[in-house]
Amino acid sequence: MEKIYVFGHRKPDTDSVCAAISYANLKKELGFNVEPFILSAINKETKYALNYFKVKEPRYLNDVKLQLKDINYHKGYFLNEKKSIFDSYVYMLNEGITGVPIVDDNNVFKGIVTIKDLAHAFIDSKVESLETSYDNLLNVLNAEEVNRVDDEIVGKILAASYRSTTFINTVKLTSDDILIVGDRHSVIEYAVNAKVKMIILSGFSEIKEEHIKIAKENGVNIIRSSYDTYHIAKLISLSNYIKTMRKRRGDSVYFDENSYVDDILDVNKKLRHTNYPVINSKTGKCLGLLRITDLDSKNPKKVILVDHNEEKQSAEGLNEAEILEIIDHHNLSSLSTASPINFRNMAVGSSNTIIYSLYKERNIEIPKEIAGLMLSGIVSDTLILKSPTTTDLDRKAVKELASIAGVDYEEYGLNLIKAGTSLEGMSYEDVLYNDFKLYTVDDKTLGIGQFFTTNFDDIKKDMDAYLDTLDREAEANNYSLIALYITDIIKNGSYVLFNRKAKEIMNNTYDKEMEEGEYIQDCVSRKKNVVPLIMDSFEK
Repeated sequence: MEKIYVFGHRKPDTDSVCAAISYANLKKELGFNVEPFILSAINKETKYALNYFKVKEPRYLNDVKLQLKDINYHKGYFLNEKKSIFDSYVYMLNEGITGVPIVDDNNVFKGIVTIKDLAHAFIDSKVESLETSYDNLLNVLNAEEVNRVDDEIVGKILAASYRSTTFINTVKLTSDDILIVGDRHSVIEYAVNAKVKMIILSGFSEIKEEHIKIAKENGVNIIRSSYDTYHIAKLISLSNYIKTMRKRRGDSVYFDENSYVDDILDVNKKLRHTNYPVINSKTGKCLGLLRITDLDSKNPKKVILVDHNEEKQSAEGLNEAEILEIIDHHNLSSLSTASPINFRNMAVGSSNTIIYSLYKERNIEIPKEIAGLMLSGIVSDTLILKSPTTTDLDRKAVKELASIAGVDYEEYGLNLIKAGTSLEGMSYEDVLYNDFKLYTVDDKTLGIGQFFTTNFDDIKKDMDAYLDTLDREAEANNYSLIALYITDIIKNGSYVLFNRKAKEIMNNTYDKEMEEGEYIQDCVSRKKNVVPLIMDSFEK
């Protein structure tokens, strides 16, 4: 069963992370192979929730781009380097491929041979040396065993084409020679006494018992082929090990299974090869063969989005993945899918409230630690049920989840939010991107961050540094506006910081002259108190 990836937005807050974990648990209970992920580092508040309920932090997911491992390439298509050239040709012919990776006995990639390489071998009549196995010779030459001394045969190929006396008198045989001969007994006797490496008898020629005896004494290999001398001479070079003609690894272009398809296509634009070996770059072992035409047969990553439905907020490469479901409580974006999906969008204060409803609908029991995380997501997003986004369903969910988790939701919620308000060890960028989302109006991009605190003075004393950070990030990312709302959970309002070039936008948004760090009472929800106002200002 294929894995399904569940994740929240790029700048994960507690609701996003807890929703990924809680929904992944529900899908597992329903029999799916699901794993929750995060798209970047989690904040202190979320860490507090995970540690409190002893739940492991999800793994980091860099992207969901199409990789070679998502392609139906020819897995397991490779040959041992000791296969014959002839067998390699037959393999490629039968499998309908024009190249094959070559491996050693441990399946470590050594090179590649293509059908073009084999074509050269078929027409090359200058091959005089042989490096192969006794069994390869039997197979290629349709031969039978007469006397086997060595499993590996290495030597120089000769054919007894002269008259017997001329051959014996003019050709000096050595232990490195591989002799092709018919039923010329005097030449055979000369060869076994000269201790040649091998005698290949053509046309099922007879050999005297006395010559076999000498061959055994002198370590001479003998086989008998059904082919005549001419055909043996034509075929024998094809019994060579395929490793004798491969393109060595250093000369070959190959890809790791984790390579991105986009990168492969870029390489292929330059090389125009038909076949590429696929290897495990860590072990060096060959996994198979990629034909460029295989790229049309793909299995994109299956994903479920929680707490967002906008491509800019999601994993890189989302357009290359297959979206199965979306669970969200935000306004709809322009995200489109290739086919109908399950999309649950509700006007509630938290994505975990929706997931709570899904557990109820499917009558699935909620484990204590999952209840704790779902509770964390809801009290975080609703500011312990004080946010204007809070609904009766949020309140109902919090009451039941707190009971299952065994906590007082108000006491736990306050401790949770306080854990996320500490500035210790945080840079100005960390504060800005702690809970940050992007929005689009026409061709303009807006970035809005939110940070909860119980003491704005800790940020106010570094106001200029924060403003410089906002200016720098707006310029670097071409944002028309970047704003940071510092929400005081005790006073139930927010202090507003924004990049200096966006002052006119903010003046229009609030219909007054806005000062940096200006306090706005009852502004606690980015979704209800912030985004609609700013979006409306841009549209006007």
